[in-house]
Amino acid sequence: MVKIALSALISLMFASAAIAAPATDSGAAPKKQVVKKKRQTLRLAAPVASDRVVKRTVKVNGKRKVVYQRVLAAAPAVPTMGDLAGLNKTNDPLSLASNVALVLDQANSEVLFEKNSNVALPIASITKMMTGLVVVEARQDMDEILTVTDEDVDREKFSSSRLKVGTQMTRASMLHIALMSSENRAASALGRNYPGGKPAFVEAMNAKARELGMSDTHYVDSNGLSKLNVASARDLAKLAMAAYQQPMLRQFSTDPKAIVETNNGRPMQFGTTNHLVASPDWAIGLQKTGFINEAGRCLLMQAVIEGRSVIMVFLDSKGKQSRTADAGRMRKWLEALRPANLVGGGNPATSAYSTGM
Repeated sequence: MVKIALSALISLMFASAAIAAPATDSGAAPKKQVVKKKRQTLRLAAPVASDRVVKRTVKVNGKRKVVYQRVLAAAPAVPTMGDLAGLNKTNDPLSLASNVALVLDQANSEVLFEKNSNVALPIASITKMMTGLVVVEARQDMDEILTVTDEDVDREKFSSSRLKVGTQMTRASMLHIALMSSENRAASALGRNYPGGKPAFVEAMNAKARELGMSDTHYVDSNGLSKLNVASARDLAKLAMAAYQQPMLRQFSTDPKAIVETNNGRPMQFGTTNHLVASPDWAIGLQKTGFINEAGRCLLMQAVIEGRSVIMVFLDSKGKQSRTADAGRMRKWLEALRPANLVGGGNPATSAYSTGM
């Protein structure tokens, strides 16, 4: 009986195994199960509301794909000293981008246009025009070789320079690129190589300002990087008239480009910071640009318009090309004046414009 029971139990186990086994083709091995992997799609996280998203189409492995690049929102513009003084609230008929403007007839100092012209503001690299005037009037040897040192490196604004520490060139070349290209280390080297060094040079700058009657002017360095270099537009017009008497300052400041020799045997090419000097539509005899955040964009210029020599000053302008655009607006305004006024006749009150604090 026991054997019969065991035989029945074994038969039942085999029968259960046969029922549980998967069906297969005759004589073939069981098929392997294939698991399909889902294609993963990478998606960018939703952009932050304050960010700007740029859509671009690129090719990856020959296929076009749309890529979204997130650009952080720009930081708000830093107000200039002129803005802080409220000068940006002054309107003028030409809608100038400059908070300060002044145009003088060079022959008789007649004011043709002015806007906040008596306010002393940072003047940035227009400072270098006084640097040039002091160097030229000191009659220093223009062929003397000067060396850029660590003292000339800008540690206030951390501005860049193509003149590495150890670069050597003549005083004339240093002055040339300081006026034409606004080279800060060159302007610093000029002041440092004055008899008595930088302190004596800055004192000479301020003494010359007093001599010219520039009562709103004060200098603390030779390159204009400090916001403490200040002057009014009326003072800068006096500086322009004095500097115009020096042929070297006229030539160096209005060269579109120049090649200067250095001690490494490789000539260096520099260009102007004022594109108007290369324009056939302009006759410019002297110029200097300037920019630091506190000062905005600045421009000092002598030009001949419709046969009249004028001095133009624009301070605290907003936008990279705004100062030269303002010069263009002023030129059109001067060209539209009555012919009698353009030759120095007529009633000055009909041509002059004045506004501001």
